[in-house]
Amino acid sequence: MKKIVSRLLSRKGAAETPAPPTPPIAPDPPFVAIGDIHGRADLLREVETRIETQAPGRPVVFLGDYVDRGEQSREVLELLMSTSPQWPRPVTCLMGNHERMLLDTLYAPERATARWLRNGGLQTLASFGVAPPSGGSGDPSALLEMRDRLADAMGAAMIDWLRTLPLSWQSGNVWAVHAGADPAHPMTDQPEAALLWGHPGFHRTRRDDGHWVVHGHTIVDAPRVEEGRISIDTGAYATGRLTVARIEAGQVTFI
Repeated sequence: MKKIVSRLLSRKGAAETPAPPTPPIAPDPPFVAIGDIHGRADLLREVETRIETQAPGRPVVFLGDYVDRGEQSREVLELLMSTSPQWPRPVTCLMGNHERMLLDTLYAPERATARWLRNGGLQTLASFGVAPPSGGSGDPSALLEMRDRLADAMGAAMIDWLRTLPLSWQSGNVWAVHAGADPAHPMTDQPEAALLWGHPGFHRTRRDDGHWVVHGHTIVDAPRVEEGRISIDTGAYATGRLTVARIEAGQVTFI
């Protein structure tokens, strides 16, 4: 009986132990984060205009997934490549898992093409005027021909730009990434797979290092700010809603 009572008291005490408070959002400097674009150049143009009026001068971070699913992937990439050096503010474009799949297809078409095409690559091919592999994804010669035509249409400058996109960006205690982070690893030592594809513990376990993570990748009905996470992928390619987060000391507001 004493053991049973002891266990019950132990459980009660554990249940009443309050969770540690979520640290305040403290970017340095304040900045703007933009969610997954997925081939919606029309929305990107509208967002650029709104940012200039509603968040002038703030650094801007794009969270990746510029291509696939939407019909204007080529236009999105061209806009981002031309916008970055011209805006009167720092602009950072992160890599998303869809940029990774596109690059994998260029470098290893026999291994990567089928997966990419299943996840929106057909729309990206069409935006560059390139037909899918004529023999299907199981024909090596057709895959190589498609890869060569796509590489020619993209050009070396665009491919190099994609290849050198960073995986994360930091402002104060806020980190910008594409998909998520492993809560068991420090933000300075994250596996690439967690940053690009997410991690099983990311949405279940709050970080204990005082950092916040703003991310896309996982579609939400409305942007969320909770337990160290700022989620802003609102499915622009399907919903027509491209979310922009203004991240300031102590608060996040959305455009």
